[in-house]
Order: sequence, then structure tokens, then C-alpha cells
Amino acid sequence: MQEHIRERSIRIGQYIADSGATVREAARHFGLSKSSVHKDVSVRLAKVHPSLAAQVRRVLRYNQSVRHLRGGEATRRKYCQRRLDAPS
Repeated sequence: MQEHIRERSIRIGQYIADSGATVREAARHFGLSKSSVHKDVSVRLAKVHPSLAAQVRRVLRYNQSVRHLRGGEATRRKYCQRRLDAPS
């Protein structure tokens, strides 16, 4: 594995562990694709820094467990905004 990818994996993992960010948020923060971030934290990080990889797995597992709530909240905000923007 190339050194810059190894370092990137650790930086992304630390960011997710510290902030509780989702893969999508981390991808946006680092300017990468979701696929790259996911591969970095799920495959590469386990080889480079196993303890950090375990922390990241816990965060991602939690994010996945509340994914349906986030989606529902986003939909609710969308329709509330449409109601406010509608002409009276």
C-alpha cells in the first residue's frame, strides 16, 4: 500500500471516530468519493491501525442503525419547506 493512502486512511478514520461523521460527510470533507472513503476505512484501515478501525466500525454501525431516521427527517423538512414556499 502506498504511503499517502495509508496516511489518508488514518486521517479519515480519525475524523470519523472523533466527529461521528458518516461516510458521505467524510467524503465531502476530504474531497473524495464515498467508495474511496468506504474502502479506506473498512479494508485498508484494518491493516494499518486495527484499534482505530474498530472505533470507526462502531461509529459506522451506529450511523447505519439511524439511517432511516435521518432519511425521514430530511423528507419532513423538504415538505415543510415546500409548504412555506407555496403561494398563498
